[in-house]
Amino acid sequence: MEPARVAEPRPYHHGDLRRALVEAGRRLLEAENGSDISLRAVAREAGVSPAAPYHHFRDKSELLDALAIEGWDQLAEQMRADLALTDPGQDRLVALGIAYVRFSRENPAIYRVMFDCSQNHEAMPSKLREEGAYRLVCDALIESGLDPSDEMGLELAGTAVWCAAHGVAEMVGFREFSPLKAHLGGEEAFLRAVLGQLTLFAAERKSPAG
Repeated sequence: MEPARVAEPRPYHHGDLRRALVEAGRRLLEAENGSDISLRAVAREAGVSPAAPYHHFRDKSELLDALAIEGWDQLAEQMRADLALTDPGQDRLVALGIAYVRFSRENPAIYRVMFDCSQNHEAMPSKLREEGAYRLVCDALIESGLDPSDEMGLELAGTAVWCAAHGVAEMVGFREFSPLKAHLGGEEAFLRAVLGQLTLFAAERKSPAG
């Protein structure tokens, strides 16, 4: 009887080691459904030596930051895609809120890392504010009537919308809402109705300072 073979790590053939490590980290996050991953495990998943990740990431927290930024980029992509499908008569801010909640439901592990990492930084990366999901929210607020020159009012409104969508995302899975979802015709209809009840998501808005 031949001795059992020990599985060898998958050989690394990528030209971009950093990208390969981020992708491996994403796979492990989804498999483990949490941020309790190690650089050694990521190296093993990517098929590289245990020392290889340290060429790009000082420690696990830097890898998680990279995963968080990728999550923010993907959230913005989903928001843009949903906006492109939004009818002219529909509220764009509600569409963004629905996209946000759906992303959190479909990507729970990366979503949790996104916010766990955000808590440890004084500010989100400038790219995310200027081009990402937060910028899309602010643009929708301006389109709906907020004065773009009122920086404080826009910041407050954007923060309030973000907090409201995050709260809905945290609670949408509660079983007590099942009868209401069934009555309204499903989860998306439920989300549209709930977000529509919030003053910040109403069709007509004015600056908080007004």
